[in-house]
Amino acid sequence: MKKLLLGAIVGGILAFAWQTLSWTVLHLHDSEYKQTSNQDAVITSLGQLEEGQYLVPRASTTASMKEMEDFEKSMEGKPWAIVTYHKSYKMDMTMNIVRGLLVSIIAAFLICWILMKQNSSFGTTFMSSIFIGVVGYLFIPYSGHIWYQTPGATTNLIDALVSWGLCGLWLGWWLNRK
Repeated sequence: MKKLLLGAIVGGILAFAWQTLSWTVLHLHDSEYKQTSNQDAVITSLGQLEEGQYLVPRASTTASMKEMEDFEKSMEGKPWAIVTYHKSYKMDMTMNIVRGLLVSIIAAFLICWILMKQNSSFGTTFMSSIFIGVVGYLFIPYSGHIWYQTPGATTNLIDALVSWGLCGLWLGWWLNRK
C-alpha cells in the first residue's frame, strides 16, 4: 500500500508540475486562446445567452435528417464558431490548484495500480505510463480536434508525453526497487 500511495502522490505531483509549467512559465497553450481587439463588443453581444457552450450556427436539435443535411450544405465554406460563455468571471486559483493536483494524484494512483498488477521492468513501466497518457490524449483532446478543429492538438500531445513520461520515469524506478 505504501508503494501505491507514495507512487501516486509523487507521480501526481510530477504530472501536475509539468502542467503548471506548460500553462504558465512555458506558455505552450497561449496560441489556443486568442484575444480580439473588439472583445468588449463580442462579450456584450453574448450577454443574452445562458451559461454554456455553443456551436454557432447550428441546426435545431429537433431538425429532421433532411433539415440537418440542408443546413450542413448551406453552411459549406461559411464561418462558424464554438463559444463557451460564462455569466460571471470567478477565478479561485486556490481551489483550481487543489482540484488540479488531486486529479493528477488520482490519475497517477490509477496508473500506479494498473502497473503494480504487472511484474514488469523499468522500461515497460515507463512506456506503459506514456501509453496510458497517449490513450487519454487520443480519446479526449485529439477527438475534439478531429471533429471541431479545436486548437492545441500539438501542445496537448506534448503535455501527455511529458507529464506521463515524468510519472513513468518515477514509477519505473519506484515500483521496480527491491
